[in-house]
Amino acid sequence: MRLYLIGMPGAGKTTLGRALATAYGLPFRDLDQEIVRLEQRSIPDIFAAEGEAYFRQREAAVLREVVAELPGLVLATGGGTPCFHQNMDLLLETGYTLYLYAPLEELVRRLQQGAASRPLLAQAGSPEALENRLRETLAVREQFYSRAPLRCSGAACTVAAVQRLLAQYQTSS
Repeated sequence: MRLYLIGMPGAGKTTLGRALATAYGLPFRDLDQEIVRLEQRSIPDIFAAEGEAYFRQREAAVLREVVAELPGLVLATGGGTPCFHQNMDLLLETGYTLYLYAPLEELVRRLQQGAASRPLLAQAGSPEALENRLRETLAVREQFYSRAPLRCSGAACTVAAVQRLLAQYQTSS
């Protein structure tokens, strides 16, 4: 089984993904961490040196490598992963895709401290600017996120909740 977690930065994809991988006895991968490992440089460094277009191409290539390599895994994607290079189609065709939704206020609270290390949020200096940037980003990405057949919201998105969602989905399809 492949389970893919998508959603905005700060939604908790990595944290929940690790717990789900443990619960299902599957390997866990964080796509951003895989890119950093293969590129041997940070994501901000990749953006600064090569730009977003290069990063998105590399992200799509690494996604395809991970999917080809592991028939079973839990994968936390980057927030923008589903929005480029037909990545969402790949996710939907090769596994179960879960949209981990978090309210905007929660994202702002979680991302305030680390926004400077995230290339697409680094320019948002104040909490208000960060909230505006996240709102704009979500408005663009929602069309991709909403294609996920599984959706889980905020603090209610526990391992047990995802297991129930997945079991219901598997029996209904």
